[in-house]
Amino acid sequence: MDGPTGRGGTGVDMFLPNYKLGKTLGIGSFGKVKIAEHVLTGHKVAIKILNRRKIKNMEMEEKVRREIKILRLFMHPHIIRLYEVIETPTDIYVVMEYVKSGELFDYIVEKGRLQEDEARNFFQQIISGVEYCHRNMVVHRDLKPENLLLDSKCNVKIADFGLSNIMRDGHFLKTSCGSPNYAAPEVISGKLYAGPEVDVWSCGVILYALLCGTLPFDDENIPNLFKKIKGGIYTLPSHLSHGARDLIPRMLVVDPMKRMTIPEIRQHPWFQAHLPRYLAVPPPDTTQQAKKIDEEILQEVVKMGFDRNQLVESLRNRIQNEGTVAYYLLLDNRFRVSSGYLGAEFQEIMDTGFNRMHSSEMAAPAVGHRIPGYMDCQGVGLRPQFPVERKWALGLQSRAHPREIMTEVLKALQELNVCWKKIGHYNMKCRWVAGILGHHDSNIIENDSVSKSNVVKFEVQLYKTREEKYLLDLQRVQGPQFLFLDLCASFLAQLRVL
Repeated sequence: MDGPTGRGGTGVDMFLPNYKLGKTLGIGSFGKVKIAEHVLTGHKVAIKILNRRKIKNMEMEEKVRREIKILRLFMHPHIIRLYEVIETPTDIYVVMEYVKSGELFDYIVEKGRLQEDEARNFFQQIISGVEYCHRNMVVHRDLKPENLLLDSKCNVKIADFGLSNIMRDGHFLKTSCGSPNYAAPEVISGKLYAGPEVDVWSCGVILYALLCGTLPFDDENIPNLFKKIKGGIYTLPSHLSHGARDLIPRMLVVDPMKRMTIPEIRQHPWFQAHLPRYLAVPPPDTTQQAKKIDEEILQEVVKMGFDRNQLVESLRNRIQNEGTVAYYLLLDNRFRVSSGYLGAEFQEIMDTGFNRMHSSEMAAPAVGHRIPGYMDCQGVGLRPQFPVERKWALGLQSRAHPREIMTEVLKALQELNVCWKKIGHYNMKCRWVAGILGHHDSNIIENDSVSKSNVVKFEVQLYKTREEKYLLDLQRVQGPQFLFLDLCASFLAQLRVL
């Protein structure tokens, strides 16, 4: 892509020609964070300099990769923005949004318990960011005031996605993680958990800390702390308002299936009070955001020497390069200085981005590893684009008896020449070889030496939902994604869904 030529230099300058490095903001176990100025725009950024050797020695490669992968996707006013990643043989440079005012944790320590309106404003921003994560199939898993940063106008920025999981339906999480004071009972118990509900618990603990200046679950003795969390043992101070006293206990329910959901939190009267207009509806999907290009800022970047057509193409395809980095820095900084923090442009996206979309303009879900989602045989994609309140419905739902469902499933698998092995009454490992007919002994997994490019391995699992329905889930384990999707289409046709 055409653009201004970078300045020469040695060492760090050679790898970061578009930035002027400043003072060190902090030093961690495998790197440091420096403030820097983006040469083209003059805006400040924070650059994480991560030493590859230290990361490898501490076995943190996956954690770092995970955070980068997640933040690359996200465009939300209350989530830290990642602008670009520059990799060298010795270091990884992660260029991120610079947040001036530190952690929400320090803010609470300094001020003690907050006034209800201020606490509510923080909480509304946090819930908006968490909801955006969940809509993009990411559960944070380590929400706490230390991972919530404040910008110069005291707006929340969710950070540190190192423990986050990209949510894969049908695969429950079983990783005990995060800070125990904020962790949900099912997490510290090592039980299987689906994901979104653990963030709701952590948000409940954070709301308590904002309003009370203390933690609901705290004990120097870790076994005692775990006992309190697992039992949901805490006290509500008398100074809390009626609305807060109603909301917090609904979020801190020990049983994750009975715990409040993000859509339910949004509808709660306490949350709805003084809700800023830009937070009143869910944020646009990342695909839709990429379609909306600010002409004024585009012109500014073109004046810097970038080719307009290439810049537009890069923005629409979310490609990282010098031009797109400059564009997003200018865009984000204009939002910050606009009235109402986000400015009219973001609000325009919120107001019109979805409501004016015709169904034919809907962005197709990205090709995934899984069967497309259906709710009672009506199309609801894995990542639906409609900004309506909805429950997570992934896979196929039915009110039929589970034995009837499994009978129909086995018939369909047999028709498709799929081999299977029962793991439990409602769980099977399956193997399908594309283009090979007549596997009559379909009750065992075969070990024929067939080309891996033609073999798809997957799992079938039947779950029971809250609504007394049964949900059938298919999860690809191995094999080409497109072959798996072809198989899913044939499977749905056999079940007369398509």
